[in-house]
Amino acid sequence: MLPIQTILHPTDFSHRSDSAFRLACALASDYHAQLVLLHVAQPPTFTQLSDEHQQELLAKLWSLSVPGHLTPPSRRLEEGNPADEVLRVAQIVHADLIIMGAHERHNLGLILHGSVAEKVTRLADCPVMTVTIPYFSLAPEELATAGEAVHS
Repeated sequence: MLPIQTILHPTDFSHRSDSAFRLACALASDYHAQLVLLHVAQPPTFTQLSDEHQQELLAKLWSLSVPGHLTPPSRRLEEGNPADEVLRVAQIVHADLIIMGAHERHNLGLILHGSVAEKVTRLADCPVMTVTIPYFSLAPEELATAGEAVHS
């Protein structure tokens, strides 16, 4: 079994991040691992984040409710390029596993804009698990549409 002592969960507070967060909490509990919650804020061009905005982001990070049986997670707010900061923090905390949400992108969008999850997956020194919204979490009308798209 792979020894997992530290799990890094980068979040952008999206639904996909929420799904990845639930999985990170479950695995941290199963492995009795330290969970590190990370949000990377991209500052406006040529300036730093305002103190007010930093406080809002920290409040969001602290509002992530972690089940009580886990060791309390550490929480980090970093500023910069999200992929670069995730990779940097993963090294600092000696992450054994990174669990993050992944946004669906078309190939052209990936080529033109890149992807945080794609870059982290490619360059991380540890395994990276990417999570999208589970199929079963869709609303009934969305399931019908998704099912039609699969069978088209």
